[in-house]
Amino acid sequence: MTIEWNLVADIGGTNARFSAVLAGEMESQYEFHHSVEEHPKFTDLLIDLLQEIADATGWNNPPTSACFAVACPADVEEITFTNSHWHFTKSELKQLLSCQQLFVINDFEAVAHGITELNDNDLVQVGGERAIPTKPIGILGAGTGLGVAGLVPTENGYQVVDSEGGHADYPPTTDRMAAVVGVLREEYGRVSLERLLSGKGIFNIYRSLCTINNIEKVYETPAEVAAAAQEGSDELALQSLNMFCSGMGSAAGNLALTYGAKGGIYIAGGVVPKFIDFFINSDFRHKFEEKGRFVSYLKPIPIFIVVRENLGLLGAAKKLK
Repeated sequence: MTIEWNLVADIGGTNARFSAVLAGEMESQYEFHHSVEEHPKFTDLLIDLLQEIADATGWNNPPTSACFAVACPADVEEITFTNSHWHFTKSELKQLLSCQQLFVINDFEAVAHGITELNDNDLVQVGGERAIPTKPIGILGAGTGLGVAGLVPTENGYQVVDSEGGHADYPPTTDRMAAVVGVLREEYGRVSLERLLSGKGIFNIYRSLCTINNIEKVYETPAEVAAAAQEGSDELALQSLNMFCSGMGSAAGNLALTYGAKGGIYIAGGVVPKFIDFFINSDFRHKFEEKGRFVSYLKPIPIFIVVRENLGLLGAAKKLK
């Protein structure tokens, strides 16, 4: 008997996650995770993936529909990832999958769809009061890059506002932040939010502080910097993670003001949950509210950290339902 199933994917700069989902459903026991770095060509991985799915499920027929959430602009024929070497065309992908219907969407459009399916166990609230369900939602997420999206309520549900807001200019709010931006500007010319507010951003802050202080780097990865900061064993690591958290607060406050996000701000992505206690106890919420005359506007807005791991896959599956 032929099984109707859909293929959904959440592809970032570091990890590619796939799920084989029965048609009409959003969750599956069949998930497949791969490292981007380990696969030179995306299409070669996809060929191997289809065999992997067939072996795991017994479904040898092509997927009926597919939705691929990608960490780059998705409204063009040729998909070129911002933070990895992968690229493909939509027509090439559809032909390879032999599917009837294909959607390629921005990864944070998928995250936004997934937000609407979360429950209290998937979230940790950081300050604020109750969300107003008739008001917009803002979504900010640090991973390999920085994603930004919004949700606007409509009569029939909601409208996703996907964006490339992570590539907006980074606005330093302290002299120390300005000094870090100055170091990075010498290297990159222009400094975006993503250069500081991402996994790589934590390391960018750290190595910039080392340059400013004329100190040799002790750590070589964002994870090492974050671990040292949480242990309190290295002052520059501690400053780096604090600057990341403060920057996330400022960016989240700007997003709330821009969208009028009284429906809440959601912090998604894989970075923050790795040091969630540090993040909650940092200057994050204070920086979120520190907007001069608009403190009273921001104070009631709740912020939710998303702790569910497969949010992008959930959202991509909802796109097909």
